[in-house]
Amino acid sequence: MYKSIIRPLLFRFDPEKVHYFTFDLIKFLHWIPGVPALIRALHKVEDPSLEREVFGLHFKNPVGLAAGLDKDAKLFNELSDFGFGFIEIGTLTPKPQPGNPKKRLFRLKEDKGIINRMGFNNGGVAEAVTRLKKNKGVLIGGNIGKNKVTPNEEAVEDYKLCFEALYDYVDYFVVNVSSPNTPNLRALQDKEPLTFLLNTLQDLNSKRPKQKPILLKIAPDLTESQLLDIIEIVKVTGIAGVIATNTTIEREGLKSVNRSEVGGLSGKPLTAKSTEVIRFLSRESDNAFPIIGVGGIHSAEDAIEKLEAGAALVQIYTGFIYEGPQLVKSINKAIIARS
Repeated sequence: MYKSIIRPLLFRFDPEKVHYFTFDLIKFLHWIPGVPALIRALHKVEDPSLEREVFGLHFKNPVGLAAGLDKDAKLFNELSDFGFGFIEIGTLTPKPQPGNPKKRLFRLKEDKGIINRMGFNNGGVAEAVTRLKKNKGVLIGGNIGKNKVTPNEEAVEDYKLCFEALYDYVDYFVVNVSSPNTPNLRALQDKEPLTFLLNTLQDLNSKRPKQKPILLKIAPDLTESQLLDIIEIVKVTGIAGVIATNTTIEREGLKSVNRSEVGGLSGKPLTAKSTEVIRFLSRESDNAFPIIGVGGIHSAEDAIEKLEAGAALVQIYTGFIYEGPQLVKSINKAIIARS
């Protein structure tokens, strides 16, 4: 029903407007008595074989929602009813910012992809904290970044502010230095500034009575040499793991009319690329740290491939939009069948 009726209807309209419409619709449906229970019954799968212990946290299942969909932590409770084992909110910045000028979100229908140049549009970390205080038991990851106006030399302060504000309200942190949509942000992936940033956050973490896992989200466009640097950085800083991968700036082999739009490409064109990054990190590090695999998961087979490549958990976003909420259930059922 989703792919035959709902998706064709939604895809007739501007993607950013559809995003806000569907958020409002899901919120409205959850006000109707009995509907949340029905959504859970249709989508949630529970089985001991799905449970995971990763970087000290217990996950009811290994399928999460990637950052970017619920940037402002407005719908995490409701989205969890679709069967996700965890929800990652953000990317959040210290101060509110509108992001890049519209139009900034483009579907690539023929390629089953999306190009976005949103630019960390969000209402700021303080507003998100207000909503996170109403968490009903959802395992939450907090994806943090810097404001656009903050120069790279001062970026560490932005990440510190977000870390301190979110500490009591998220279960793990994700340091986002890999979005292509904030000018010069990816320069922070270089070995020296990245090591300093992660060590600074780890120092803050060590002063807390209970440390929270800190993960690094990396771009799929890194060279093998840069990926080897990432492995070394994880070892030196002692962070909990890596999320592989963010969106790509490459456009090879695309067919859609919007293929030349500037921004980060997600979805099916990223499937093989992100899986190869996972496999490389897992192999070259000798499985030294957990990896969350994300990028182009549009089927249960895509998710299984990432798990077999070395991912401990997976996340979906663009696949959720193209394939519908049943994708979460199909992945979990496939994992159970293989256990």
